[in-house]
Amino acid sequence: MARAWGSVPLMKKPRLDATSLTPTALFRYSVVSQVLARTHGGMTEAVALREVAGRRHVDVAGTQRNVAVRTLQRWMVKWRQGGVVRLEPQPRERTRSSEVLPPELVEFVRVEKTDDPRASIPELLLRARQRGVIAHSLPVDRVTVWRLVRRLGLPTRVRPTKKEGDARRWRYPHRMQCVLCDGKHFRAGASRAKRVALFFIDNATRLGLDVIVGTSENTELFLTGLYRVVRKHGLMDGLYLDQGAGFKSSDTLAVATVGLDAWLIHGQVGYPEGRGAVERFNRTAQAAVLRGLDGAADVDPDCDALTLRLQHYLRQQYNLEPHQSLDDESPQSRWEQGRPLRWPDDEQNLRARFVVHEQRLVSADHVIQHGGKLWEAPRGLARQRVEVVRHVLDGHLSVPHRGALVRLHEVDLHANATDRRGYPNDNKPFEGEGVPKTAAMTAFDNDFGPVVGPDGGFADHRVSANVGVDADKERL
Repeated sequence: MARAWGSVPLMKKPRLDATSLTPTALFRYSVVSQVLARTHGGMTEAVALREVAGRRHVDVAGTQRNVAVRTLQRWMVKWRQGGVVRLEPQPRERTRSSEVLPPELVEFVRVEKTDDPRASIPELLLRARQRGVIAHSLPVDRVTVWRLVRRLGLPTRVRPTKKEGDARRWRYPHRMQCVLCDGKHFRAGASRAKRVALFFIDNATRLGLDVIVGTSENTELFLTGLYRVVRKHGLMDGLYLDQGAGFKSSDTLAVATVGLDAWLIHGQVGYPEGRGAVERFNRTAQAAVLRGLDGAADVDPDCDALTLRLQHYLRQQYNLEPHQSLDDESPQSRWEQGRPLRWPDDEQNLRARFVVHEQRLVSADHVIQHGGKLWEAPRGLARQRVEVVRHVLDGHLSVPHRGALVRLHEVDLHANATDRRGYPNDNKPFEGEGVPKTAAMTAFDNDFGPVVGPDGGFADHRVSANVGVDADKERL
């Protein structure tokens, strides 16, 4: 007598030929066996199903899979009906349209989606109800309609994915038309200090223009490296950067587009293929020099020392070696054959390009707040909105005042506490005003001035003064 299992008699264990079973049936049988082992041990079926469903299972190919409780219930029913043979996947003919949607709606969706590929599934259902194809009270699942659209081979997306977009390779023909820049993180020295190197690569010639090393990838580091590139190689037409913090800041945008008059392109997030040239260079630099800096006791982890090392690698090795994409020609040789370079007028003109203009309000006590600090503004600008010129290379602030650019300094509170105050109504003469001769001074000179003039005679002011006095006496 077979042992009872639930309300269904327990089937006699059949002889199994593993070679005649598909991998799907073997996987299902292994999961069902776990449920049966727990129920034979006295565990209820509901608890056994939940416990087995909460585990990760490995199929014949070694792939980890999850099985839901509802799926296990269906497999248990098939096991009771016919054993492991029933666990084989049953072939079925796939419908080409839909088994549940009305034929009128199927034809309507096919025609509308063909004429208007951008129409969404909810929009198609609204059109169908407005035109009387289906009743307003008929519930239709949008997922069912979406599956119908997929089976009919109609478009389901408005915008193509990244892989379906235009991803053709590109390269500019002339040097300094496009400069690539990317940060490569590495470790250096015996202490394995964290460092980042910003490499500047010319797109046309693959020449390593320059490199600068810092502790973090920030705006100041990038703009300093960009200033050195322009100083050594001239102005570029455009910059191609990724979405790093130092590359997408407002200062970078202002300097590149306004100061250097160059276009600025940021690569797509999570798409390193768009920066293939600089990404490939990073692999080369990692294999050639960066991996030799990690943990080396004779390597100075100072940023300036590392910059000197990497600059030597660019100039003495990378730029002189044959490059496969240049038909085995070196980047330095290809660079020397390029078009003429564009240079700034002078050093002052170059530094003037690396400034950012911002509007700030001067307080009543002549203070400007900027960057979390207090800066003392010239007198006469209180309660006015002024244009602050920030030099991004050194962080200095200046404001235009009386036709000149006045550099600002931080407020020294301790010095201001003991410094003598100046007042607008003091007695000091204005610049170029001279010393006035008041009426009181003239009266004093008339009464007590010298009697004899420079020529030895009586002074004119004494005579004129006496004549006036005598006239007054005659009238009296």
